[in-house]
Amino acid sequence: MSSLQIKEEKVKPDTNGVIKTSTTAEKTDEEEKEDRAAQSLLNKLIRSNLVDNTNQVEVLQRDPNSPLYSVKSFEELRLKPQLLQGVYAMGFNRPSKIQENALPMMLAEPPQNLIAQSQSGTGKTAAFVLAMLSRVEPADRYPQCLCLSPTYELALQTGKVIEQMGKFHPELKLAYAVRGNKLERGQKISEQIVIGTPGTVLDWCSKLRFIDPKRIKVFVLDEADVMIATQGHQDQSIRIQRMLPRNCQMLLFSATFEDSVWKFAQKVVPDPNIIKLKREEETLDTIKQYYVLCNNRDEKFQALCNLYGAITIAQAMIFCHTRKTASWLAAELSKEGHQVALLSGEMMVEQRAAVIERFREGKEKVLVTTNVCARGIDVEQVSVVINFDLPVDKDGNPDNETYLHRIGRTGRFGKRGLAVNMVDSKHSMNILNRIQEHFNKKIERLDTDDLDEIEKIAN
Repeated sequence: MSSLQIKEEKVKPDTNGVIKTSTTAEKTDEEEKEDRAAQSLLNKLIRSNLVDNTNQVEVLQRDPNSPLYSVKSFEELRLKPQLLQGVYAMGFNRPSKIQENALPMMLAEPPQNLIAQSQSGTGKTAAFVLAMLSRVEPADRYPQCLCLSPTYELALQTGKVIEQMGKFHPELKLAYAVRGNKLERGQKISEQIVIGTPGTVLDWCSKLRFIDPKRIKVFVLDEADVMIATQGHQDQSIRIQRMLPRNCQMLLFSATFEDSVWKFAQKVVPDPNIIKLKREEETLDTIKQYYVLCNNRDEKFQALCNLYGAITIAQAMIFCHTRKTASWLAAELSKEGHQVALLSGEMMVEQRAAVIERFREGKEKVLVTTNVCARGIDVEQVSVVINFDLPVDKDGNPDNETYLHRIGRTGRFGKRGLAVNMVDSKHSMNILNRIQEHFNKKIERLDTDDLDEIEKIAN
């Protein structure tokens, strides 16, 4: 499967083969939003296998009288042999939870529309790629499937899945509709699958007429929550959708379903089936929680050094509120001769992925990071979490969800975990008390001078 060459200077690999895109947007209030795309890409880079998701899936069918099908094997889907071969070559032995329910709907005749909630690593990209490849007529040399991604890099990652899964179908071709892919005016595209970002896809469909939208059979909108966080993407996606034929199959995926995502999904996907994840009840029963009383940042650092010997028995994550604190802390720990890894927002996504990989392999035992960087990263071996700064929202109130998310990284799969919270003011003590009330769990005080106690807890 070949793809069009990307010719413009704006998008090019550096000497290490890392793709950089020129961006002039300053990271201010938009930082979190921009990081959604970076986070999503990061998760794709570091997932070597599917996440074993314990969430229950809730399926809402557009026709409640229709029997609900789910599959336990890819053979049941009666795929073309070349596609089944592609699926197995990618290492998928059986469908993931989201695939069990989504694939029968996506491959049904007549085609059905779908809105699905699905986290990174659950196999949703492979699911919609399979749906696209199943609908393509290889002999017809024009675009039949269109997939929108929020960024160039994410489009590239999905493209890799299409190429891997379609590798036993050499007549299937893929084109990237991304900024920098310059085509001659009046040229028509012969590739059957087009993946790209909303602005360029809209240009190719309307202004430049490289694609005839009326011939599109499948329209996939991936990472809808990231998409609508980007200026202009929402309107562009809706304009593209309005050009498509009425019988075009619409598939929309999003990791979160906030109200804004729902409203957008319902505008773009008529009469959908819906797959939602039921909220997972995370339990703190297997996690021991403590707090350490300090007077200032330096005392917090000293307390951390006292804890250090005990925490490096296992692997630990240390959370800070800002990049600045995280960088300072990592530098100070390094000065003390401790080996730590720092995950920082200034790093390119590929660099972050390399840091996480080293941490996962145990080359570094301690990872210092902020919320934004660590969101969605699972490292099973983590058994100690230290909140160097307690999690608060932008108004300075306790961020209970983030607290749960941070310390929930320990104590996974029924194993015991340890969480230590650093308290350095009346305000942070108040935050901690409110967190205790929210979870109805007592957090005990720990004296970091009592090394016997720490050893006991860490083991």
